[in-house]
Amino acid sequence: MRSLSLGYSPCPNDTFIFYALVHGKINPSDLSFREILEDVETLNRMANRVQLDVTKASCHAYGHMRNRYCLLRSGGALGKGCGPLLVAREETDIQKLKGGTIAIPGRLTTAFLLLRIFDPSFKENVKVMPFDKIIDSVRIGEADAGLIIHESRFTYKKAGLKEVVDLGRWWEEETGLPIPLGGILARRDLGGDLIRRVEELIRASIEYAFSNRQETKSYIKKHSQEMEDDVIERHIGLYVNNYSLDIGDAGLHAVRELFRRAEESGIIERSSIPLLARR
Repeated sequence: MRSLSLGYSPCPNDTFIFYALVHGKINPSDLSFREILEDVETLNRMANRVQLDVTKASCHAYGHMRNRYCLLRSGGALGKGCGPLLVAREETDIQKLKGGTIAIPGRLTTAFLLLRIFDPSFKENVKVMPFDKIIDSVRIGEADAGLIIHESRFTYKKAGLKEVVDLGRWWEEETGLPIPLGGILARRDLGGDLIRRVEELIRASIEYAFSNRQETKSYIKKHSQEMEDDVIERHIGLYVNNYSLDIGDAGLHAVRELFRRAEESGIIERSSIPLLARR
């Protein structure tokens, strides 16, 4: 039996997706998976060093390593109404934040890429920290604004913070496409047959989770930063959808458009390598 390292985040959408795969509910006879749970920016850096066979990664990070990894059709985080938000302590506009300090969840996150595409001036005045520390950092004045992702979308108002820009809404209005936040990557040198097998297993794991939601809850809550059931369910409902089962043509178009804009801005190098593994 072949063993593959599998990296994903402790966020509810990822633990929901991979629950069945790492708890023997799918039971492939030819493969086993060694789970590695880290925040997405840590996974981005690990993948950049090719330390993982299969991993969740930001689409931004994937843009820098298309020669080493391919995108899987299943398991990704794309959708509408789920993009990153720029928030501050008081109502303000983007112009007033220039020159201030912006807390971000990582330089390789798609959230930061979208901010840079939206306004290239936000490049250096940033402070990198774990995503779950950003709200408090802004609330106590360590940063002038914060770029929030994941379940922070559902909790920032409780901390008294105000929305400055919804970068997901901006992307959707600009392109008419879903927001390509993250995807599951596989090392290209695993070969097409094995990569397609992994895709099938991830899809089966998602289908199992949808059919057995109650069974997944203890594993999800064990790792979640936010323990309220309502927030966890809203998180899963927002980030696990039809694009997670199969990215589809619209999802692939969204990733390509993100890369086109990033290439034009000089943020990532141009590449003609196909996103998916060769058939």
